[in-house]
Amino acid sequence: MHNQQEKEVTIPSLTDIQTERKRIRRRTYYKQALRGTVSVLIVVAAIAVLITTLFLPILQISGDSMSPTLEHNEIVVLLKTKKFDRGDLIGFYYQGKILLKRVVALPEDEVAIDADGNVYVNGELLDEPYVSEKGIGDCDLEFPYKVPGTSYFVLGDKRSNSVDSRNSVIGAISREDIIGRVFIRVWPLSEIGIVS
Repeated sequence: MHNQQEKEVTIPSLTDIQTERKRIRRRTYYKQALRGTVSVLIVVAAIAVLITTLFLPILQISGDSMSPTLEHNEIVVLLKTKKFDRGDLIGFYYQGKILLKRVVALPEDEVAIDADGNVYVNGELLDEPYVSEKGIGDCDLEFPYKVPGTSYFVLGDKRSNSVDSRNSVIGAISREDIIGRVFIRVWPLSEIGIVS
């Protein structure tokens, strides 16, 4: 004799079927929404990286040659441009590093620095309220010095502790080596704002 076990088959109700279809649709909707959100975030991140690389490089300050204007570990954003004026803070390439200094003389200007560290451009004394320590610093140039036609003469704000255009190792900075002008400080948050 065969023992046949009867299997009970439950037939779902119409309400159960509708509930299950809603659950599956909801799960599919959330998966699509999540996939879409992740895709948008990836695109936004890629655009942000592209913008910071091409137009707004971000740099962290190292050292104190620009003190008190910029302090060690502060983070600034540069604006890529090819037009610079006296007083602008610029970032430029030097031996694989990026340095930040202040433009004090433009192409074809004549620069002189006296023994007290006073800077004269085209015979006029510069008003430099941003300078924390004047001095002749690490200087091996003969003054007056004429800035070459496509270059800029740059100095740090803490003159006693800055290696800059006063030393022939760095010299005047060619326009091609300049990345851009310091635009805004973004860190620390208490100091966020336009840099001048």
